[in-house]
Amino acid sequence: MIYRSLVRALITSAALAAGVLLTGCNSDEISLATNAKANQPVPPKLLSDMVAKDMDLNSPILVRLFKQEAELEVWKQDRSGRFALLKTYPICRWSGDLGPKVREGDRQAPEGFYNISPAQMNPQSAYYLSFNTGYPNAFDRSLGRTGSQLMVHGDCSSRGCYAMTDEQIAEIYSLGRESFFGGQRAFQLQAFPFKMTPINMAKHRNNPNMPFWKMIKEGYDHFEVTRQEPKVDFCEKKYVFDAAKAPNATREPVFDASAKCPAYVIPDEVADAVREKQQAENAETAKLIARGTPVARTNTGIDGGMNKVFAARVPDGNTGLSEGGDGQSLSLLALSRAPGTIPSHVNPPRAPSDNLLLGAPEEPKLVAAPAAPAPAPTRVANAAPTAQNDGFFSSLARKVGLGGSADATTASTQPAAPPAKPKVIEAKRSEPPPRPAAAVSKPEPKQVASRPPLKPSVSDTPAAATPAAAPAQVAGSAPIVSSNSFDSRFGAMK
Repeated sequence: MIYRSLVRALITSAALAAGVLLTGCNSDEISLATNAKANQPVPPKLLSDMVAKDMDLNSPILVRLFKQEAELEVWKQDRSGRFALLKTYPICRWSGDLGPKVREGDRQAPEGFYNISPAQMNPQSAYYLSFNTGYPNAFDRSLGRTGSQLMVHGDCSSRGCYAMTDEQIAEIYSLGRESFFGGQRAFQLQAFPFKMTPINMAKHRNNPNMPFWKMIKEGYDHFEVTRQEPKVDFCEKKYVFDAAKAPNATREPVFDASAKCPAYVIPDEVADAVREKQQAENAETAKLIARGTPVARTNTGIDGGMNKVFAARVPDGNTGLSEGGDGQSLSLLALSRAPGTIPSHVNPPRAPSDNLLLGAPEEPKLVAAPAAPAPAPTRVANAAPTAQNDGFFSSLARKVGLGGSADATTASTQPAAPPAKPKVIEAKRSEPPPRPAAAVSKPEPKQVASRPPLKPSVSDTPAAATPAAAPAQVAGSAPIVSSNSFDSRFGAMK
C-alpha cells in the first residue's frame, strides 16, 4: 500500500514538474515554486484526523463560514464519497454587519456561494497567505453589486475580509493546495450570516436581509441532507441548487443570472429530504416566535465581529456582532491557549465613531508593530492574481488542466449516485408567503445516500503536551517531509 501511494505521488509530482518546466525560466514563477509559506506540510494532527475519519490527503474539500459564530469550517470528502467535518477554526476578525456585500468600500464581508480555483490562491499575500473569495459571482453582478479583493487571509485584520491568524491560514491553505494536487478544480466556499437554525431564523425574523438568507438557506439545506457539494446555478437574479435536465428536454438547461429560468428538475430524493427538513424547522421557528423569542437588533453600528477566544486576549476586546460571553467567560478563555499568534495591531470590533470612514480600501493597511526582541517577518506587497499576472498556481493549473473560472462548478470525485426520479420544478420569481406551521417535534434531517520565517502550526493540545507519535500514512499521499516545498516535490529542478 505504501509503495503504491509513493508511486502515485511520484507520478503526480512528475506531471506538475513538467508543467513548471514548460513555463520557462521565469524567475518570479520559480520563486513561487519554492515559496516556503505556501508549501508548509499539512500538520501531523490533521493527518491523524484524516486517517481516523477515513479521508485521503488529496480528496476534495469544502469551506463554510459563519459570521455570527465567527467560525470557519473545513469539510473533506471521505472514502464513501460524502463530506464530513474535518476541523472548525475560530475567525479572528470579520468586518461589516450581518448581510451580503453590496458595494465597494462598504466594509461588508461577502455572503453566498463562491468557488475557489488555483488561480485565486495567493502565496505572495501581504497578509501571510490568502485566497480570493471570488466575489462578485454571477448573482452579485446581476444585482449590480461591486467590490474587489475580498479575501480569506491571515494577519487578523479586516476591512471586508475574513481574517484568520497566520497559523490558521497556513493550515487552510495547505488543505486547499493538497486538494488541487488530488485533481479538485475548485473548492466551494459557502458564507452565511449565522448557522441557519430555527432559533437564529426566529431571532433575525425582522431583518431586511431575510429574503436573501432564506434563498441561500436552500443551498445550506441541500448540503445538510446530502453531504454533497450542491451544484449552484443562477437565473432571474436568484440562486438555484442541484438543477438537472427535465425529462422531456433535449439538452442540459442553460442558466443566465439575469435571464428567465429554463425548465429544470431536482431529483425527488433530494427535494423530498429538503422539504421534510424545512417543514420541521419552519414549525420549530413558528413555535419559538410564539413563545416570544426576542428579535435581534439591527443596524447596531458595530463593525463586524471576533471569536471570543481572540476577544479574550485583546486589550478592551469584545466579540462585536459575533456570539460571545460575559466578562467572566472571556476572562476564563484568556487562560487557555490561543489558536495562533494575535498581532499587536489587531483591531477589535468598535462603535462607528472609532472606525475609519466608509470608502476605505477593502484590505487594511499594515500598522507598524512595536519594537520586539526579534524582527517581524518581511511582508510582500499584496496583489491578488490578475489575468495579466495571476501567479504560479494559475500558470501551473493551466499547464496540467487544474484551472477553472471563479464561477465554474467544482469537479466532483465522488461515486455517481443512482439516478433518481426527477421532479419538474416551476421556477418562480418570488417566494410564497410562509404558512402558519403547527407545533411539531423537530426530527433529525433525513440524509440522502450518495522563505520567510514560518509560523508554527496550530495545535489542539496544550503547549506543555509531549509530542505525539508520527501518524499513520494517509492513503494517496506522499511521504511527509520537513518542508513539503516544491523543491522536495520536484527534486530535479534547480
